[in-house]
Amino acid sequence: MQYVSTRGKIDSIGFIDAFLMGLANDGGLIVPKQIPTFTKAQLEGWSKLSYTELVFEIFKLFTNDEISDTDLKKLIEDSYSSFRHPEVTPVTKLTDELYLLELFHGPTFAFKDVALQFMGQFYSYVAKKRNLNINILGATSGDTGASAIEGVRGKERINICILHPHGKVSKVQELQMTTVQDDNVLNLSVDGNFDDCQQIIKELFADLEFKKANDLAAINSINFVRILAQIVYYFYAYFRVKEQANVEKVNFSVPTGNFGDIFAGYMAKRMGLPVNKLILATNENNILERFIKEGVYMPGDFRMTYSPSMDIQVASNFERYLYYIHDEDAALVDKLMNQFKVEGEISICSNSLAKVQAEFAAHGVLGDECLATISKYKEHVNYLLDPHSACGVAAAQSCANEGEVTISLATAHPAKFNEAISLCGIEQTYPEQISSLFNKPQKQTRISGDKQAIAEAITEFYAKA
Repeated sequence: MQYVSTRGKIDSIGFIDAFLMGLANDGGLIVPKQIPTFTKAQLEGWSKLSYTELVFEIFKLFTNDEISDTDLKKLIEDSYSSFRHPEVTPVTKLTDELYLLELFHGPTFAFKDVALQFMGQFYSYVAKKRNLNINILGATSGDTGASAIEGVRGKERINICILHPHGKVSKVQELQMTTVQDDNVLNLSVDGNFDDCQQIIKELFADLEFKKANDLAAINSINFVRILAQIVYYFYAYFRVKEQANVEKVNFSVPTGNFGDIFAGYMAKRMGLPVNKLILATNENNILERFIKEGVYMPGDFRMTYSPSMDIQVASNFERYLYYIHDEDAALVDKLMNQFKVEGEISICSNSLAKVQAEFAAHGVLGDECLATISKYKEHVNYLLDPHSACGVAAAQSCANEGEVTISLATAHPAKFNEAISLCGIEQTYPEQISSLFNKPQKQTRISGDKQAIAEAITEFYAKA
């Protein structure tokens, strides 16, 4: 298994080099040169595996034997030992046609833990194996930061700097990041929105001299290993629902802002998982919904919503999907992304749009619908959805046909977003791990959204670490 760039200007590289490169050196995103597929017999065999056993089998298809079986199994076991549920990502039945994939049982109560607990272990493993110092740099709309910090805090030879938009994450999300006191952690609270933070991160990674001088490594979903770890739970959820519902194909409804989580579902389908339809759930920042429906990718005005982790206009994983819908034509993707940089818009042809609409449906969930969905499921089935998970359920209700079974992804615990829950007149009890955060001191640096100022702060931090 070798890895290439969506823009076609780097040589093929192996798994660990792809992991360390993060953003491709030509500005594109790393993708596998071939997408592995499997037989029905292999699928049947996988259906009997535990979650961690399934992680091992799927990762083996991508790692090019660069990690020994013994080491890989230990990395996986260490990564998921901190999860509060023995199944890691259990499935809950809401109705006969709607199941919920619970992805919030990790240490920071968000789906990002599924990938980032592994990546934290893997960075530590690679640092020792290759005798490296690794400086992780990332941006967060709320959940990635806490999960990434939790994955690497206190680890030797690893430092992490996370940018988050000042005042635009939930209070619990902020506390989960900023109450960490380890010396290898820096939180920058940036004046601006998540797209501003993400753009600065991409520009710093694209500056190859800066990247090399600071030993930068990526934790955001620009890193393909994030996507790989998320592919696993699509398979696991399918197996668990098939046992209960006795169906051959299912829909997946995915709340997404950066197109990473739903792209993992797309990869699972390309690998052969029997997926009928991928339903993309957005909020008022609905650039992706417009793309699915009209074939136009163009950011609009940024809006703050009840689902802040999806308050994203420029989806960093969108380029990977462009690469596949254009039949892996890297030169064309390079042209389109350069056009987007200049003109701020990408439009695809009718044939490409037909491909998109054959695989995806989309629904933008506005604030009132989000809150109504939370209230409805609390009242009727006594299940409390967080606002992002509620967007996924609302999109499933809007886009799934009668008789179809849909698995909707529950991406966070409701305790992380009490601002929205309280508007529904619902009182919730915080888990002890979250309630204790409110009594801890915070450590963060507020900074302007100026790339040079951020670059200087990052350089100073890594130099001292």
